[in-house]
Amino acid sequence: MAVTINDPAGSGPCDLSATSVRGDNPTEALADLLMGPGGAGGFIVHPTLVGVAIRAGIDIRWMTQPPIAVERKSPGNWEVTVGKEEGEEVTLFSADDARELLTRLRAEYPT
Repeated sequence: MAVTINDPAGSGPCDLSATSVRGDNPTEALADLLMGPGGAGGFIVHPTLVGVAIRAGIDIRWMTQPPIAVERKSPGNWEVTVGKEEGEEVTLFSADDARELLTRLRAEYPT
């Protein structure tokens, strides 16, 4: 599953939005978010994007209230902390990571 972290006001607090994605690894899951149904044409990497957390598997707790804390250190500089249980695999992608992957995907799979 993916949790997008956005800062719509530009100064916090951040909004968290969880959705299910597919993929054999975190990068494939991020690609599914970016290019899948609602992707590329629907998922826009807004300037307000702070990052994306990818968690293996579906968890109701993560769907309703992801255990993610975001602290703004300075403009454009964020500290993201994930409260995960032992054995949980969570990968954080920065907004730059997401934009770079989207650029590569669009070059590989033009619409």
